[in-house]
Amino acid sequence: MNFFNSKESLGMVFAIFAYFSFAILDAFQKTAVLYHSIFQLLLAKYIFVLLLSFFVSFKKKNYFFYKSKKIKLQIIRSILSILESGCFVLAFRYLPLADVHSIGSLTPVIVVILSVIILREHVSYKTWIAIFIGLVGVLIIMRPGLSIFDPKSLIPLLASFFLGLYQVLTRQVSQYDSSETLLFYNSLIGIFFTSILSYFYWQQLNSSSFLFFLLVGIFFSLGLYLQIIALSKARASIIQPFHYTLIFWSIIFGFMFYDHLPDFITIIGAIVIVISGIFITNQKLILEKK
Repeated sequence: MNFFNSKESLGMVFAIFAYFSFAILDAFQKTAVLYHSIFQLLLAKYIFVLLLSFFVSFKKKNYFFYKSKKIKLQIIRSILSILESGCFVLAFRYLPLADVHSIGSLTPVIVVILSVIILREHVSYKTWIAIFIGLVGVLIIMRPGLSIFDPKSLIPLLASFFLGLYQVLTRQVSQYDSSETLLFYNSLIGIFFTSILSYFYWQQLNSSSFLFFLLVGIFFSLGLYLQIIALSKARASIIQPFHYTLIFWSIIFGFMFYDHLPDFITIIGAIVIVISGIFITNQKLILEKK
């Protein structure tokens, strides 16, 4: 059976480049967060996203993108965006890129669990087995109870939880507001809070600061824009598996720039999580075809 048409195949190509852009972004963030506060980096990202929201809105001739039917959900969703982004950037400060993305790959599993709790969605027993396998994969990477366990590995796990909750709320609010409106409020509220937090946690800027801010903003916005195009051409369930390419790129960039290579146990755990996530995505595709 042919699951994909030519349009969806093009969407997958855009998805590959989108996650490649996000991988480059994270490689820059890992260095940038050593010399700047988390909130300074987030502020730079949200400023560029605000510009992107204007660009996308006017390109689609959506001149009323600032109007939201679910303003409270937009605020909660935007706060969750700050929390998940902040946790991921903090994780980059302490952990190798591959470890962060391996644990972060649990997000699709968390989304399913939260969808059952919040949206009252029904999932099959096969999906629950896949969820259990995904959780086992995280335990393999984190190794709790052993001397090698690093409490800092809980940071990307917390980030995955916030990201999962953010995605569930995004599914809810996207039924009422356009993607341009989502981008606009996400960036506007993000700028508001991170401006305040940057003031209280300000770190002195150096000669390379603006270059870091520029690169972080550009690659984050580029990744988002390519992701928007990908999702306009292919179903989300088809695009989702390409998120796992972040693990591949994080291993490459981690070795190239930071001389980090994940150990064998971490690789095994990452493979277990990826298998779990792909199985869950496949179950969604089967349901969509019915």
